[in-house]
Amino acid sequence: MKKRLAHGLKLMLVLSLVMSLLSACGAAPSVQDTYPLESVSGSGQSTSYVYRAENRTVPEVAKELSDQRKPDQISAESTERMFLVYQDQYYHLQQDPKKPEDTLVEVDSKEYVRQNYSSSFLQGYLTATLIGNLFDTFGGRGSGNYRGYTDRDTYKPSAGSYRAPTSNDKKLAPPLTVERKGSITRRGSDKDTSVGSGSGWFDRKKDQSRGSIDRNKSSGGLGGLFDSPKKSYKKPKTRVGGGRIMRRR
Repeated sequence: MKKRLAHGLKLMLVLSLVMSLLSACGAAPSVQDTYPLESVSGSGQSTSYVYRAENRTVPEVAKELSDQRKPDQISAESTERMFLVYQDQYYHLQQDPKKPEDTLVEVDSKEYVRQNYSSSFLQGYLTATLIGNLFDTFGGRGSGNYRGYTDRDTYKPSAGSYRAPTSNDKKLAPPLTVERKGSITRRGSDKDTSVGSGSGWFDRKKDQSRGSIDRNKSSGGLGGLFDSPKKSYKKPKTRVGGGRIMRRR
């Protein structure tokens, strides 16, 4: 019985591990939590978001993203342009011509790629099988001549022009993750307990007194909350009397 139970537990652990790996496979990395949003294009299912990775080369950004989630396909290493494919999202990494030390991370939906890219351009970066499956609705070739955000002035996207993100766009996008510093101190200490640079909720000024609870002290002549109950009663007195029993006549 014990052997069967142990075997069942091992099987459940293996199945849970396999399911977790399958759920993570192909999922896109959280680039929106790492780099600031710079530009937006398209609408509905055809969208393109551009993020800026400052002082990062294209291979460095590609490695960071692929370390988060292994892509379904990644192009050959290049300092100018690389592609990473995650299910229905295409990550187009490009060196910024105006700021060569920065990398522009363009996240295109699958529909955006279909409507704007050409298969001949993608052949230098993606496999023929992936390109064929991508453009199957267009007879095996793309419908546009778009070549990425860095070439938007020459090869304009047909799904909509790029624009600076509005406040609403930034609200829809997940918030940018930034490093915060904080500290936690014991109650009653004079140290700052704030997170960041603001005041903490539990800050205590020096002129404030510390509270305490005493077991043997009373408040206002009444018993304290944790005082032992006082014996305020006396033992009742008893009397021993004599008597006799008479038979009824």
